[in-house]
Amino acid sequence: MSDQESQDRRTFLRNALPAPLLLLAVAGKVDTAGTTETEADKKPAYKATEHNYAMAIDPIKCIGCGRCAEACKVENDVPREPFFFRTWIERYIIQTNGETVVSSPNGGIGGFASANEPGILRTFFVPKLCNHCANAPCVQVCPVGATFTTQDGVVLVDEDYCLGCRYCIQACPYGARFLNPVTHSADKCTFCYHRLVQGLAPACVEVCPTQARIFGELRVRSSPISRFMRQHVIQVLKAHLNTEPKVYYVNLDGEVR
Repeated sequence: MSDQESQDRRTFLRNALPAPLLLLAVAGKVDTAGTTETEADKKPAYKATEHNYAMAIDPIKCIGCGRCAEACKVENDVPREPFFFRTWIERYIIQTNGETVVSSPNGGIGGFASANEPGILRTFFVPKLCNHCANAPCVQVCPVGATFTTQDGVVLVDEDYCLGCRYCIQACPYGARFLNPVTHSADKCTFCYHRLVQGLAPACVEVCPTQARIFGELRVRSSPISRFMRQHVIQVLKAHLNTEPKVYYVNLDGEVR
């Protein structure tokens, strides 16, 4: 190519393409239609049938900081009123007289006041959320199918179909659902499903400073949750109800309900 031809080509590109596309064109990343190849284009399409998600929680590691509950509100645009939570932290206070006091001020956001009163034997924290049951009562009672289980094992609510009848809220044995005052539909934890399809962990897992929450693929032996479950004795909440929860606990105190 002659110097004149090379100069004419550079002049054409400079006049025909915006600066960002010009740089990509010179690098050979713009096709003849003027489109660019992005990282998203290279990623394979998400296939729900290839995944099976679950979460494990170790209450011994939970320090009651409430960062998980705060991150959930921000990530999922959960109403700020203190009684709307997709995940929350409960503090259990075991007293020397045998009584148990459970509290969750503002879902644990902002932490908990110290408990140094006389008569306290011990205290501990327990994160709670929707258990994404494999045999979910909420799915069974929904009259229009707005509550459903995805192929990757996550229980979701289609707010466009939801009637706001509250049947699922009453059926949930874990108290994990509420009626969203903005959408007027049932609301709950989704494992941050919009993040899962992008290959990201739920927001609560990502911000936990002590790794009290473990999340991953049950079908992948090398995933964090698969390794965790092989190394610990696993428990679930309200096992007698046979809801087959997919939120697993370890080191769970007998007082937790």
